[in-house]
Amino acid sequence: MLITRQHLSRRTMLRGLGVTIALPFLDAMTPAGAARAQDRRRPVRLIAMEMVHGAAGSTAYGIRKNMWSPAATGSGFDLSPTSLRSLEPYRDYLTIVSNTDCRNAEAFLPPEIGADHFRSAAVFLTQARPKQTQGSDVYAGTSFDQIYAQKYGGETPIPSMQLCIENVDQAGGCSYNYSCVYTDTISWASPTDPMPMIRDPRAVFDQLFGVGATPEARRARRQDDRSILDWVTESVNDLKAKLSVADQARLSDYLDDVREIERRIQKVEASNTSGEPRELPGAPVGVPDSFADHVKLMCDLQAVALASDVTRISSFKLSRDVSNRVFKESGSNTAFHTSSHHLDRDDRIEDFQKINTYHVGLLPHLIEKLKATPDGDGTLLDNTLVIYGSSMGNSNVHNHKRCPLILLGHAGGALKGNMHVRAADGTPMANAMLGMLQGLGVEAAQFGDSSGVMDLNSPGVPATVAL
Repeated sequence: MLITRQHLSRRTMLRGLGVTIALPFLDAMTPAGAARAQDRRRPVRLIAMEMVHGAAGSTAYGIRKNMWSPAATGSGFDLSPTSLRSLEPYRDYLTIVSNTDCRNAEAFLPPEIGADHFRSAAVFLTQARPKQTQGSDVYAGTSFDQIYAQKYGGETPIPSMQLCIENVDQAGGCSYNYSCVYTDTISWASPTDPMPMIRDPRAVFDQLFGVGATPEARRARRQDDRSILDWVTESVNDLKAKLSVADQARLSDYLDDVREIERRIQKVEASNTSGEPRELPGAPVGVPDSFADHVKLMCDLQAVALASDVTRISSFKLSRDVSNRVFKESGSNTAFHTSSHHLDRDDRIEDFQKINTYHVGLLPHLIEKLKATPDGDGTLLDNTLVIYGSSMGNSNVHNHKRCPLILLGHAGGALKGNMHVRAADGTPMANAMLGMLQGLGVEAAQFGDSSGVMDLNSPGVPATVAL
């Protein structure tokens, strides 16, 4: 543990046998004097989340009923008819971007027709057109998260994390002559370098806290049935003796979060090795059968990673295209992909909206965690940009127009929040992403198929939307 004069290094660690725990930002890490104000300005974090199959609100009926985006632009919008209604308590941190298109997910040539599901994931964060191939010569674009990581990822132990909920272990070619890699990730370090995603919360936990150098060492430590905090008790006690009362409370809250995440993972593993039948028999032992439990675990892992500055960047793929998982908690008993092909029937579009609403309803768990975590003179939510969206619009006809996109957090002051920005018809989603990149301090003149830079703090065009 490194302590320098009157303050702690930002890279102070709690260390034990095979365990390394980074710390959240504490007042003791702020030097006294003139450097204090500058030092308290915290880096901006990024979480980019993709949910597949578009939205009910991208249909003609859904637009009339305001199933995704509200009727009013600016700050006076009503979320109650929308799938975003669970975000009402966080509207001051919410930026809705509506009526943008992902043209590079469309078919350009006859052999590409029908393959929208096998392009979409690769387009969401790259806004680039994937090459149609089943070989190793895959090609898309450098993704939003990795462009940000190229500038800021080197400042943290883990440059970026790539997480997912559903299996990403398909090999070779998928349908319509597209490589399965296009459906398996949303992060691309370069146009030819897709980033693998982690599904197992245990693997993420071990990566974050340096638990064991080898798989065998990690298994042995788990069999010892002790918490990682047991291995750093002495370091914790020594550190607390040097901290203010406020910092002691902040450290205790953070370590309680770490322990609670670990306990939940242990509970999942115990249940999944009990011999009882699983809903997801092929999933890793650390993966909960419950979709909501899995999402919340992964969100909590991202929150502690951002709080401790182990990483500042994560991408999170919440589903995979053509998934037929059933989300009974949504009130719909229809399989996800089946529900997305609603045949333009009003009743089936309404059923699909239930699933959209359920998925968005899991976001407050993460947003509340970020809002409750102090970070410099604000909170993690003040200093984070959360992107949530899809590169598909009306999934019934596999189009990529009027795609759902929302932003959460103030992004270090780049976003005011409480804003609905409606783009002019035909506006690329890439324009919004270019605006985000520039707001995050990345000097970029072009992103994907952008045709300009979107102002994310003003309402955009009037309410009329041409269909």
